[in-house]
Amino acid sequence: MTLIQPPLMVTGAVHPARALRMMVRDLSRGSQGVTEGGDLKVRQTATPGPGVRVGAGSAIVLGAAFGQGSYTQYNVGDHLVPIAPTGGTGRTDLLVLRVEDPDFEGTRDPVKEDIGYFHVIPGVSATASAPPGMTALPLARITIPPNCQTVTDAMITDLRKVANPRSEHQVRVIGSFGYSAIGSQTNVWQEWPASAGAQVSIDVPAWATSAYVVTELNGLRITDSVNIGFRQMIAGVAGNVDIVDADAVSYMGRTRSKMVDQYWWRPEQRGTSQTLMVQAARYAKEGDIDVNGNTTMHVEVDFVEGVY
Repeated sequence: MTLIQPPLMVTGAVHPARALRMMVRDLSRGSQGVTEGGDLKVRQTATPGPGVRVGAGSAIVLGAAFGQGSYTQYNVGDHLVPIAPTGGTGRTDLLVLRVEDPDFEGTRDPVKEDIGYFHVIPGVSATASAPPGMTALPLARITIPPNCQTVTDAMITDLRKVANPRSEHQVRVIGSFGYSAIGSQTNVWQEWPASAGAQVSIDVPAWATSAYVVTELNGLRITDSVNIGFRQMIAGVAGNVDIVDADAVSYMGRTRSKMVDQYWWRPEQRGTSQTLMVQAARYAKEGDIDVNGNTTMHVEVDFVEGVY
């Protein structure tokens, strides 16, 4: 029998630790990493010195051996980790959250010794991002110059990843517009169509660090040839410009604009509502463009969770 017995959870049975670790692995979908974006961040000490501090948070550490399962570890408050000074040559160290389970590696006694601990692997390559042959979660790479006893944030490269990042998809639609023609000014960005309300409110999740945003204006009516740029604005940040440079098929024609951007949320923006609006700018005086009852605005926002 190769199945681990008994299966979870059977009343009256004795369940091996491996069965619980495999449950953690299954629930985390075989991933490892920090639980949320701000967990276990490595920074310089309050007064920079020969060490770093690892912030509060939790993580899942995937076992290195087949069938080992995964471990959970939680850190409360800042944990100080010493970093050895350098001599005449610089050095790169790897800081990891290590789990040394004596059933699989090492000889630590769980009754007397820490099984999970922060561990520094000295003298790794300048691009190292994974610990060699051990159950450990990489947190940071620390590059120290020669003759240095003080670690600063500039020497720390963040290697954390969220084990199972959250995502959320939001859609906003304006079904039709009242008539509104773009102004005659050239090379001037203007909210348009302002009178028709080409703006929507999007709700930023508290955990989101970035978002992919696609906005489409469909059914723009053009007269003769036009050369007009469109961009979306979120919280005052302008996105990429989509240019409509076309001749009307006849005296009047229809076209559309599609704007695609990635936005990064500042800490104070998470968990708030932010306004998305469209701006337009003429690059030439020729032609006209307007919106009316057959014009629609379609916004799709995909929020992403990452480390910060």
